[in-house]
Amino acid sequence: MKKSLMALGAVLSLGASAYAQKVAFEQYDLSNGMHVILHNDPSAPVVITSVMYHVGAKDEQPDRTGFAHFFEHLLFEGTQNIKRGEWFKIVTSNGGTNNANTTDDRTYYFEVFPSNNLELGLWMESERLMHPVINQIGVDTQNEVVKEEKRLRVDNQPYGNLIAEVKKNMFTNHPYRWATIGSMEHLDAAKLEEFQAFNKKFYTPNNAVLVVAGDISDMAKTKDWIQKYFGTIPRGEDIKRQTFSEAPITQTIKANYQDPNIQIPMVVAAYRTPSMKTRDARVLDMISTFLSDGKSSKLYKKIVDDKKMALQVGAFSFSQEDYGMYILYGMPQGDNKTDAILAEMDAEIVKLQNELISEKDLQKLKNKYESNYVNSNSSVEGIAENLATYYQLYGDVNLINTEIDIYRSVTREEIRDIAKKYLNPNQRLVLDYVPAKDKAQK
Repeated sequence: MKKSLMALGAVLSLGASAYAQKVAFEQYDLSNGMHVILHNDPSAPVVITSVMYHVGAKDEQPDRTGFAHFFEHLLFEGTQNIKRGEWFKIVTSNGGTNNANTTDDRTYYFEVFPSNNLELGLWMESERLMHPVINQIGVDTQNEVVKEEKRLRVDNQPYGNLIAEVKKNMFTNHPYRWATIGSMEHLDAAKLEEFQAFNKKFYTPNNAVLVVAGDISDMAKTKDWIQKYFGTIPRGEDIKRQTFSEAPITQTIKANYQDPNIQIPMVVAAYRTPSMKTRDARVLDMISTFLSDGKSSKLYKKIVDDKKMALQVGAFSFSQEDYGMYILYGMPQGDNKTDAILAEMDAEIVKLQNELISEKDLQKLKNKYESNYVNSNSSVEGIAENLATYYQLYGDVNLINTEIDIYRSVTREEIRDIAKKYLNPNQRLVLDYVPAKDKAQK
C-alpha cells in the first residue's frame, strides 16, 4: 500500500512538473525581418534580453576561420553611444550580468537585469546591432584576448584539441571541419575591412531573433520599446547560404594526434550522424545516455567498475544544425590497451544492435529526459536560450514544449534500429589521441 501511494505521488508530481514547465510565449516579426519572442514570468523580478544571430563558425571562409567567435568578443568593445570599455560597467552598475557564446551554427548575446531595467537591456542590444564600433584598436585588443583564450582552453588544456581533431578528420567538405575558435594565423592576416564586412553581412535584424523573458510587467510598453530601439534598424541583405554535403563514411578512418599535455592515451570512435532536427538524432541522444550517463550506465559499469580496464569511458552526441557526431571515448587503466577498450565498447554497441533493451531501462531513459526537460526550463535564462535556439536553428519555437514528446515516444525497436543504422565500424573515425612523448602504448 505504501509503495502504491509513493508511486501515485510520483506520477502526480511528474504530471504537475510537466504541466508547470509548459512555456507560454508570444512571437511576431518586425518590418525589418527581426523575429521577436516574448515570455512573461513574474515569479522573480528579473528580465533577460537576448539576441541570437544565425552565424557561427560554419559561415566563415576556409582561410578566415575564427571570425564568428571573434565577434563574440569584439561586439563588447563599444558602440557609437557606449564608449570603449564601458559596456560591462553599465551592466554591473545597474545590477545586471551579461555574457555571450558561439557555436558552429549561431552566436548568442544576453543581459540579465532587474526587471525595472528592461529598457536598458533593449537599448544596449540594439546598440550592439545598430551602432557597433569596429576599429583597429578593438580588433587588436580582442585578437590578444582570443589568443590567450586559445592558449588557456585549448593549447595548454589536457585533451583540449579532442573535438577539433575529430571534426578535422570527420568532415572533408563541410565547414564543421575547423574548430570554432578558429586559426590565430587567419585572424592575424585579416584586414579591418574584412571584419567590418562580416559584421555588415551577418549582424542584421533579419538574421536575428530577439527574446525578452522574465518579469515583463507591461507588455504593451515592452513592445513599444522593441519597436523604438529595433524597429528602425535597416534590414540587411538576404544571406545566401551555401549547402555543404559529405559523402557517407564507408570504411574506418584512422587518425592519430599527439597531445603534449597528457600522460594517458585516449581512444576515440566517432560516427557522423544526421542533423539535430531529425528524430534519429534524438534517438542517438538516448543511446548515448543509455551507454554512458552516470556510473550505473552500461559502459562505465562494465569497463570501469567490473573489469577495471579503464579510468574513464563515455559516449555523447555532438548535435549540430547540419550534421552531428556521436563520440565514444575511453582512457586505459594500468597495462590495459586502448584497442581492448574499444573492443569492449563495440561489444556493447553490437548488443544494442541485436537485442532490445529492457522495458525498465527504456522507462529509466525516459525519466531522465523528463527530468532534463524540466531542468532546462527551470530558469529564465534557460528558457530564453531555448526559445531562441528552437526558432533560429530548428524553425519551431513550440518545440520548447513538444520536443519532450519525441523522447517519450521512442521505442525499444527504434533504439535497436538506429544503433544498426549509424553505429557500425565501417562508418566511423578511430582516433588514437596519445601523449606526445609516449606513443608506445596503444
